[in-house]
Amino acid sequence: MTTWPAVVFAVLAAAGNALATVLQRRAARTVPLSTGLRLGLLVDLLHRAVWIGGMLAVVAAACFQALALSQGALSVVQPLFVLELPLALLIGRVLLGGRIPRTGWIGVGLLVVGLGSALAAAAPTIGTTHAPFDRWVPALVVCAAVIATAVGAALRRGAGGVRAACFAGATAVGYALTAAMLKDATHAWQTGGPAAFFTTWQTYGFAATGVLAIFLLENAMQSGPLTASQPVLTLGDALVSLSLGVTLFDERVRTGWWLLPEALGVGLVLWGAVLLSRVALARDLTGAHDTTPAAARDAGTEPGPADI
Repeated sequence: MTTWPAVVFAVLAAAGNALATVLQRRAARTVPLSTGLRLGLLVDLLHRAVWIGGMLAVVAAACFQALALSQGALSVVQPLFVLELPLALLIGRVLLGGRIPRTGWIGVGLLVVGLGSALAAAAPTIGTTHAPFDRWVPALVVCAAVIATAVGAALRRGAGGVRAACFAGATAVGYALTAAMLKDATHAWQTGGPAAFFTTWQTYGFAATGVLAIFLLENAMQSGPLTASQPVLTLGDALVSLSLGVTLFDERVRTGWWLLPEALGVGLVLWGAVLLSRVALARDLTGAHDTTPAAARDAGTEPGPADI
C-alpha cells in the first residue's frame, strides 16, 4: 500500500498547481487585453509579483509530485491530482473573490468521497520504482497512438463539446505518461544522482510530454465548454495512470467484488467533476470557453443541456 508521505506530497502537489492556477489567472487580469499574440505579454507578466509567485508554485508542485512518485504508486499519486480543481476553487474564492454555489460545494464533497472510496477499495500496491525498457516501448506506442487518434478526431470537429472532450482525452494520456516518466526519472536520481537523472531519456521525455500536454489542455479549454472537457480529463488521467502503473511498475489493485465500490467511487468522482465544471468560478480559473449567454451570466444561472 502507498505510504502516507506519498499521499501528503501528492495533495501538496495538487495544492501547488491549484495555487499556481489562481495566481496566474489573477496576474492575467492585470495586463492589457490583446486580440492577437503580443510578445510583450511575458515582459508585462514578469513585472507582476503575483505571476512570479504562480511560477514558483508550479516548481514547488513539480517537486512535491516527484517526491510523491518516489514513495508511492503511480496509480495512487496521479488520481489524487483530481483534487486540483476543488482546491483551486477554494483558493480562488479567497484571492479572486468568486462565489461557490451550493452545487459547487456538493461537487467538492462528491469528488473527495468518491476518490477516497475508490482508492480505499482498490488499495493499489507500490510495485517497482523502475520500468525496464522493453515495457516502455509498447506503452509509448499505445499512448502516442491514442493521443494522435484523439487529436485527429478533435481536428475533424468544429468548436464544441466533442472537440473539447477529444482534446481533453489526449491531455489526460499526456499527463499520465508524463507522471510515469517522471517516476522513472526520479528513480534514476535516487540511484545515480544528478548525473544519472540528466542522462536518462525519461527526464527529457517527461519534459517534452509535459509541454505537449499543456498545449493540448489549452486547446481543450478553447474548443468548448468545461463541462465537456473536465470530466474526461479527470477520469482519463486517473484511469490511464492506473493502467501504466500496472503495466510498467507491477502495481496491483484489488478485483472481484471490490470492483463494485471502486466503480461507485469512480461514478461519484465523475458526478462531482461534472458539477464543479458548471461553476462559473471554475470556468474563470481555467480560462475555458464560455458558451453561457450574457443574460444568463448576468442572472447567475447555469447553462442548460442545449447550451452545452
